[in-house]
Amino acid sequence: MRRTAECPSCGAPVQFAWSAAVQTACPYCHSILVRHDVNLEKVGITADLPPDASPIQLFTEGIFDNRRFTVIGRIRYEWEQGAWNEWHLLFQDQTSGWLSDAQAEYAVSFLVQPPAQLPPPDQLAPGRILQISGAAFYVTHLTRVRYVGFEGELPFTTADRSEFLTADLRTFDARFATIDYSEQPPLLFAGRFAAFDELRLSNLREFEGW
Repeated sequence: MRRTAECPSCGAPVQFAWSAAVQTACPYCHSILVRHDVNLEKVGITADLPPDASPIQLFTEGIFDNRRFTVIGRIRYEWEQGAWNEWHLLFQDQTSGWLSDAQAEYAVSFLVQPPAQLPPPDQLAPGRILQISGAAFYVTHLTRVRYVGFEGELPFTTADRSEFLTADLRTFDARFATIDYSEQPPLLFAGRFAAFDELRLSNLREFEGW
């Protein structure tokens, strides 16, 4: 069931698909809105996101591990060699996850409780092994990323995400994890890679020539 609140800037109705959403944007005046229980606070104005070639968009639907999801949000990030999207997924049981969309490589992950205290970034280097959920993950990259902008509903505010470090890890059987150092203690996301066709996506963007 969608929930509706009133934009404090323009008074327009703002609908939430997810009961736990923390941040969204007014579709009418483009105010950045942070949710405090039933009240919305304006904290800024959304920036226009640069165009990209991803076929995914808000309200794209799909299936992951026999669980249906709807895309309800997006964060756009940049790094020194390019950019990518993190799509916020809402599953039918009201849990949420993330679909990483980078140069036609897709992966689904979920926020998980770290098995132990995560090492600081100065103790990580490519090749280091970390035990996560009983599996050996090796560090592949340490990347400084820059937040570009967002749309839709998010589980956190983006106020402190201008630039931060991430550590990417993977196993030899297509599982992956990311340590996000935008917060302290850092956040751990774990999941696996997925082929585009496996996700059975619908309501995709249409491009000229398709």
